[in-house]
Amino acid sequence: MHRRSIILGGLAFAGLPSPSGVLAQQQPRESSNIWEPHIIELESPFPPAGEVHVMPGPFRLYWILPEGRAMVYPVRIGRGDLYEAGEYFIGAKKEWPSWVPTPGMIEREPEKYARYAETGMAGGPGNPLGARALYLFTPERGDTFLRIHGTDDPNSIGRAVSNGCAGLINDHMIDLYNRVPLNARVFLHPKPGDDGFSHSTG
Repeated sequence: MHRRSIILGGLAFAGLPSPSGVLAQQQPRESSNIWEPHIIELESPFPPAGEVHVMPGPFRLYWILPEGRAMVYPVRIGRGDLYEAGEYFIGAKKEWPSWVPTPGMIEREPEKYARYAETGMAGGPGNPLGARALYLFTPERGDTFLRIHGTDDPNSIGRAVSNGCAGLINDHMIDLYNRVPLNARVFLHPKPGDDGFSHSTG
């Protein structure tokens, strides 16, 4: 995987690690392919190493590295109000995970998902969760049914098209999966214009 180091003068992580903090939404200055994972240097103050931050404005996921750096991946996010900003932790990790649609997905699009309600879909190529998945939990809700997972549809990256999950192309997701441990903190930051983090419990 191609990696490079870029200093982003316009991308500051002010106000964190407070869970109500918001990463700056400015588009970063980048000199080469923005769709490849790459390492950046962060402006101070920056979040603690070992956290995941999803920024819906520029469709980027940041894995915070030591010494004020971050690995950046392009992502897709949830469409409309299916995107749930908030603070989570990685409660499970699975390789080539199986998949079962949530009741909400079946209710919204029964013609697409109802046939999988009982048996789901085995892990493997073509599975909606892709090659790897990180499962987002909260202390109050346990498994939220939100995931950071792989996809074999690169055309969906950089768009708000999912049922709430953050998605990376499979090769990028495998790289992220190998870096992120269980119990790592995850912040899904509000979409531009939103008031703040969701406190939904259902």
